[in-house]
Order: sequence, then structure tokens, then C-alpha cells
Amino acid sequence: MSLNKSGGGANSAFLFFAAAMLSACSYFVASDAMAQTPASGQSALTLDAPTQAPVIQAISITGNQRVEAQTVGSYLPLQVGMRAEQALLDLSLKTLFNTGLFSDVELAMQPTGTLAIEVTENPIVNQVLYEGNKKIKEDKIVEEIQLTARSIYTRAKVQADVQRIIELYRAKGRFAATVTPKVTPLPQNRIDVIYEIDEGPKTGVAKVNFVGNTIYTDNELRGVILTKESRWWRFFSSNDNYDPDRLEYERELLRQHYGKNGYADFKVLSAVAELTPDRKDFFITFTMEEGPQYTIGEVKVKTTLAKLDEETLVRYVPMRTGNIFDTERVEKAVEAITFATGFTGYAFVDVNPRLERIAETNTMNVTFQVNEGPRVYVERINIKGNQRTLDKVIRREIRVAEGDAFNRVLIDRSRARVRSLGFFSEVEFEERPGSAPDRTEVDVNVKEQATGSFSVGVGVSSTENFVVDLSVEERNLMGRGQLLRFRAQASSRTRNVDIQFNQPYFLGRNLTAGVSAFNQRTDFRESGFIRDRIGFGTSAGFQISEYGRGGLNYLFTRDDVTIDINDPFQLPLDVDPLSLLAAGAVPISIVTTDSNGAQLTDNGQADGDPVQIVTANRCDFLSQSFNPTCQSRGKFVTSLVGASLSFDTRNDPITPTRGWRAGGAVRFAGVGGDVNYYQGEVSAAYYHPLFAGFVGVLKGRAGYIEGYGGDDVRLSDRFFEGASSFRGFEVAGVGPRLVDRFNDKFQPDGQALGAKAYAIGTFEIVLPLPIPDSYGLRAALFSDFGTVGLLDDSTKAFNSSSIPFEVPLFGENGTVLTDEDGNRLIDYTLDRVQDDLALRVTAGISINWDSPFGPIRFDIAEVIRKEVYDQAEGFRFSAGTSF
Repeated sequence: MSLNKSGGGANSAFLFFAAAMLSACSYFVASDAMAQTPASGQSALTLDAPTQAPVIQAISITGNQRVEAQTVGSYLPLQVGMRAEQALLDLSLKTLFNTGLFSDVELAMQPTGTLAIEVTENPIVNQVLYEGNKKIKEDKIVEEIQLTARSIYTRAKVQADVQRIIELYRAKGRFAATVTPKVTPLPQNRIDVIYEIDEGPKTGVAKVNFVGNTIYTDNELRGVILTKESRWWRFFSSNDNYDPDRLEYERELLRQHYGKNGYADFKVLSAVAELTPDRKDFFITFTMEEGPQYTIGEVKVKTTLAKLDEETLVRYVPMRTGNIFDTERVEKAVEAITFATGFTGYAFVDVNPRLERIAETNTMNVTFQVNEGPRVYVERINIKGNQRTLDKVIRREIRVAEGDAFNRVLIDRSRARVRSLGFFSEVEFEERPGSAPDRTEVDVNVKEQATGSFSVGVGVSSTENFVVDLSVEERNLMGRGQLLRFRAQASSRTRNVDIQFNQPYFLGRNLTAGVSAFNQRTDFRESGFIRDRIGFGTSAGFQISEYGRGGLNYLFTRDDVTIDINDPFQLPLDVDPLSLLAAGAVPISIVTTDSNGAQLTDNGQADGDPVQIVTANRCDFLSQSFNPTCQSRGKFVTSLVGASLSFDTRNDPITPTRGWRAGGAVRFAGVGGDVNYYQGEVSAAYYHPLFAGFVGVLKGRAGYIEGYGGDDVRLSDRFFEGASSFRGFEVAGVGPRLVDRFNDKFQPDGQALGAKAYAIGTFEIVLPLPIPDSYGLRAALFSDFGTVGLLDDSTKAFNSSSIPFEVPLFGENGTVLTDEDGNRLIDYTLDRVQDDLALRVTAGISINWDSPFGPIRFDIAEVIRKEVYDQAEGFRFSAGTSF
């Protein structure tokens, strides 16, 4: 093929000359690299050198298969009409090689004035294969290398890939790993590239030594850095190998450790890793200079900004005179002052800490200089990493817009809001320079996580015994942030089918709309009733402030409450069993026995006086007409409207370490239906970092319900607390109770009656576990405290119509003690209905693990204070999985 182009006057010559000069830049950069041409890529340059170089009359390009001749010509600094000078021919040769498209190039000037260019194209990679990789998955290698399917093969890329793969294995502690690249030719100038990997043995860390440390022991400093000495029990750890990148980070960890303990002059003089001759282990040595320990002298805040009060800003500084100097607290003070000034309207401030060392007393004076910084505006907001989620779903959670002044407080708030969507596993906001010094671009980098699921789950717990769960859920429907869920659940106590749909930003406004329908069957065995409920609900939510939301909802339900308790009753033969039952009630069975309980034979013979045992539903007996449980059975329709209000200032919606949240809701039943009551509930939580990664949490919640229009509060509408809501007690194990028996611990027991009021608080200390967060293990010490009680007078009327419950005195072996006449010794007596608004207190530890088999939770609690009829539970667990 040939490419012919004639000259076009002075302008064309000038353009050609400029192109040659621009291409010459690459010549000087690449001349050393191209000086040695690989044996497989030799090029020949044939040019008779007359006194004056000949003029190029035409350009002929041959050997090209995929690359068009015009494309090859576009890379050349030479054009038709220019003289074929030796320097320009050399530059053309090197320029073509630098494109990476060709493995060989030959240039020859023909006697006819034609510049003949013959090229050999680099092959196309058909596929890249990996052999021998077991410790590093293929997808991890693919992320790092350059060669991919349908890319152009070059030796430089192969060599770079080999080096990168070796670096990956070194990061895993395998310094003996080798990579051998191989090529398999294919038709049509294609090849398969094969990387044969010999992973070699894992290189461990035999010893970590410290030189120059006098304040902290070697063992204490080994606990500061990430690298651990290789031991057999660290088979789950990935830090017991040498990583050169990690070594530099550990120098910083040592500086931080000494810095937060007052050693501001600490230095790491060197960090050396020595490989043993057998290449199996490393010896790592840190040489350091500790310096003196400083305490804090004067702490001041200086500012020239009119609206800021220096004394007020000092209160935000977490440092006091006499404390040990802490570099971390200096950084936290800068952050706290920045946030404080941001809330007062100063979005652009520079906070510069100035440290003054007093060598004679080893004290450090700290002055924070607060000045107004340069104003910076948001030029662009770039959303990156969202494959399914629409941009607008993310943008509507961002508190700044393009063109607004940059505000760190609003940026941090935006990150928390995007993270709270629950659609992303990672959310990061990064700033980078814009088109001008006063412009910045904000990159919102997200990593999407699965939001849809189809699961069949099984589980066990000390509350439900077993759980079977089928659910289909999509929390980010079509990337629009919509929630659609269908769920069917069955356990030993519940059966539930529900469907729910939520639409955020309904009608394009910051308004949430939702609808749901459900069918439930719940066995409240602690209270002796079964409730079948069917209904539907609608809800709407709206923003009232940056941190607050309001909501309205409507709920319609139809309940069918039945009592599932059967009681036997002994009668003489001459008494009609139906006289004991309510009108229309039918006994379940009638059995004739003697007075000793032996069933009579067919001929009617008995050892004692014959009697009849009548078994019927408990609520069918006339004697149970005042039983509070029986008063709540029947079919009821509830029509309920409600309103809610919530505020949330936590720094992270998933794992908060500071901030607070609070909320309240009121409900009014009686807009139609058979049930009349009003109900209110409030809750709040406060999070505060303590020290060394510990987080203190204080929570509280309370509720009250009251009937009106002549209605008392039904049993199924009351509050039942215990198990997960009040750890240390069984389900519905705390609060009012109808006492009618003893439990296996010889304590009064009976039916839980629920309560009209409760107030429960919790204090927790979240523990910083020495394991990566990816393990999903969390632990907290807790103390739950509060009261549950208050019943209607009609419920307590059962006390005046029944015999008080007598609690006998038990011996050490659990037998009832008697007097000389065989009469039971009574310890104390109780009213049948117990209702005391007394304080209950428990304490313990809670452990949660997001295991590969599903979520597992353990609660270990000890009851510190309770009532005698409360039912304690020292250990509770739940576990489940999905497949």
C-alpha cells in the first residue's frame, strides 16, 4: 500500500515542521529505551546519504493488518514533500515503536523517492490464563495487571504484569514466589498469554525487635504495630508475614502511640527487615528515640473573627492543663473547633495549632489560631461507582449543591445520609482541585452492595425454638430507592405473611409514602391467648429539619382473640356440669372417677365416692368471668391513626460513636371500629466516645396506653416486655401477672397480663475488639433498668373474687415444709393479680456475630433486682441462616 500526499505551501511546511518538533520531545525521552531493540523486533534503515537528503515523493506502508495505513502515517513526523533527513528517519522509527502497536519496523528510502515502511504488528491477546495460583484468587490478579483479552500484546506489559503479580504475593508474605510468562500462538495474529505461578512457601516473621525503647517494653510495642510474629495459633491472621508497605505504616503507628502518651519528640530512626538465609522468615528491627514526656501547660484559642468567642471555643477543646499531652487530642480539637465555627456560620476557617515546648518543665503550651480561610465553592459533584442506583437517589441526600460554598459540616452530614440508605458498603467523599483556585470538585465514591434477596432461612432461639423464614425483598427497586418486600415466616409461636412497598421522595418531593398488608397468627403462650390478625396500613413521612422527620400513618386491623387453655374441674355426680359453664358453652370431656382419681370401671365399682371430672375451656367456666385474660377474647376491629416525630444527629447510622437520636409517636384508636384507646411512646439514645475505642451508650424508652369511651385496654393491646426488650427476663417475664402456679424454681408464676405503662433504660459500653471489623463480631457490656406495670381496675377486680395465692415454705430439697399436724407452712400470700411499678435491674454482656452461617446473638444477664413473680432468664441466644 502507498500513501501519497503533496506539499501545500509555506503553511503546510510550517505545520509539518511543528509536528516534527513535537514528536521530537518523545525522542529524547525514549532514546535510551529504544537504543536496544529486542532481537525479535529488529528494524532496518536503508538510506544512501547524498550531500543533500532527497525529498520524499510518496510513502508506502506494508505489513499492516489491523491498523489502517492512514493511522500509521498519522504517527510519522515525516510527510510527503519533506526531506528524508537521517534524524527525522530515526525519530519516525522510534515514534512507531513507541505506539506499542508494532513488534518490528523497517524504513527504506527507494531511488524513486518513495519512503517504504514495513511493519510487523504486535499480536492481539485472545485470553489471559493463570496456572498455579491458589492463595490469591484470579479476580484479585486481574484487577492489577495490564494485559486483558482483546488488548495489544507487548513485552513491556508482560514484564510489568509479572512484577505486579510478584508484588501481590510479597504482600501476602510469599517472597519466594516466581512468575513465568508463556505465549501460545493462534491464527490471525492472536495469542494466549499464560502466567505460570509458583507461589512458594509463606515467609513469616521470626522476631520483631525494638532498640532504644525504655518507657514501653517490646511486648507492649508489639501490640501497637500490625505485624505479628508467626505463631501456629495465628492461622486466621494475615499480619504474621512481612509486608514492606505495612512497615512504613507501622512507623506512623509507633509515632501515634508515643504522641498520644506525651512523647512529642519521638522519632523512628530506622526500620529494617532482614531475610534469613533459608528465605523462610524475616527479622524486623525498629530503632527509635523516645524523648521526654510532656504535660499540657496553657490551652488557648485565638481568633480575629467577630462572631466567635474565644472562651466559648476553649470549651470544645478536649485538653486541660496538667493532662498528658496527646497529639490525637490536638487533631480532635482542630476538628471540634472547625465544626463549632461551622455551626455559627463560618464555613471557611483555618485552625492552626501552635505548640510551644517548655524544656525546663517538660510542658507544652497549645494555642489554636482560628482565622477565616479562603472561600472555596463546589464546582462539580461527581457520583462514581453506582452501577444500579440512579444518580438522583444519591444527589438528593447530599446537603450541598454545585455552586454552593464548600462546607465541611455539610459534607460529613451528606456522607452519613448516603450511608444511611443502606445501598452501599462503602461511601467516601473526596475533594480535588477545580478549574480555579477557589473551585473544588467533590467526588462521591460508592461501592454498591446487594439490596435484593430471595432467601429461605431457618433458625433457632431460646424464644421461638425454631424459625422458618421465606422472603423476597428489594430495598433499591430499579435503582430508585424503593422498597418492595414479601415475607412469610413461621415459628413455634408465630405465623406471618406480609407485603410492603415504600416510595421515597413521593411525587418528586421529600415525602415518603408506603403501604402494607399482613396476615398474622401469634401464640401469646405467656398470656394464654392466640391472636389472628389481618389488616393493612398506609404511612407518609416528611422532613421537618436537617435532622428531623415527621410521619403520619393509618392502620386497620381485624383481630380474633381466642383462649387456648383447658382446665379440669371436679364435681359430685349429682351436680349438672353445665351449671358451671357460661350459657352456650360445651365441656370438652366428662370423666367419672373415684375420690382417689382412679377412673371407674364399666361395672361402676370404685374404691371411694365417685366424682366427675369436667374439662372445658378456662373461659367457659363461670368462676373465670372476672379473669382478665378471658375478658379480652372475641373479635375486634381497630381503626387507628397516628403521628410520629424523630431526630437523629448520630455521626454514623450503622455504627455510631457520637451524637443522639430521639423520637416519639402517638396513636389514636377509635376512628371507627370496636376499640377505643390512645397510646404514646417515646425513645432516645445518646452515644459518646470514652477512651481507647470504648463507646458509651445511654438509651431510654417509655410508653403509656389508656382506654376511653368506657373501654378498658384489651390484653392484646398492652405492653409486654422481656427477652430482647428487657434482657435478663423471659418473654413477657417482667410486669403484671396472674399468679396461679409455681415454676421449676419454686417461684410464683402464671399468666402475663401486660401493662399500660413502661419505662426502660439501658446503659451500654461498646467494646473495641482486637479483631478486624470484617469478622462481624461485636460485644457490649450492658445494664437494663426500668419498671413495667399499671392495670385497669376491672382487671384487678379478680383479686376480690378469688382466694389469694399462698406461697408455701420450701425446704432445701424443694419439698414443702409442714407443721406437726401436716399443715403446710405458708411463707407469704399474694393477690392473684400482681401489679407493682417497682424498679427492676439487670446487667450482663451481649455478643453479636454476623457469621458465615447467619446472624448469631448471645445475651448473658444477671438479675440484680426484681419482683418475686418476675420470670428471670440468665442466657438467651438466637441463630439463623439462609440458602
